[in-house]
Amino acid sequence: MRLFPLAFILAASVALGLGTTYEAVTRTRGLDMVKLGPWEGWPRSGTVQADPYARAVFARSGELPLELADGLLFLATNDSAGAPLDGRCDIRIVGSLPQSRLWTITLTDEDGHLIANEARRHGFTSAETVYRDDGEIDIVLSPRARAGNWIPSGARGRVKVALRLYDAPFSFSSGGQEGADMPRIVTERCP
Repeated sequence: MRLFPLAFILAASVALGLGTTYEAVTRTRGLDMVKLGPWEGWPRSGTVQADPYARAVFARSGELPLELADGLLFLATNDSAGAPLDGRCDIRIVGSLPQSRLWTITLTDEDGHLIANEARRHGFTSAETVYRDDGEIDIVLSPRARAGNWIPSGARGRVKVALRLYDAPFSFSSGGQEGADMPRIVTERCP
């Protein structure tokens, strides 16, 4: 009679452990997250100090993380007001970027895949973006064609934006984010 409760507790423990581990490696990119407005970054994911969950995420996905000396990846799944990014809306990314030698900005679906579109435009680099007179970026994500820096969103539901900064002089060692002026993400119009 005592074996049944013990077996149940053991099975429940195994299920809970496997379930939380699965969630940890599919829903996040590691524990070492830095949040700057709507942007989330993992500065140590490509280093030897990466936490075990970050290593498991990259082993599972096959993605090669950026080494901190090479660059940083920031992802945004919400706008600056906290609302989820919706590809059916007009979304504007505006503001200044931290100092870096090169940057790229890419729009993907919820799973991180590029969104197919007739314009074959998936993002911009620092070399091809048209900057405003004050030196800030102004990029529009929209399902409808727009003049200027436009990335087609394909009228997808949930989308995310990946911002990669290459050769950026960030300092995360003391917990501060020196020079971390990130652009705002504003949802302008939704159907």
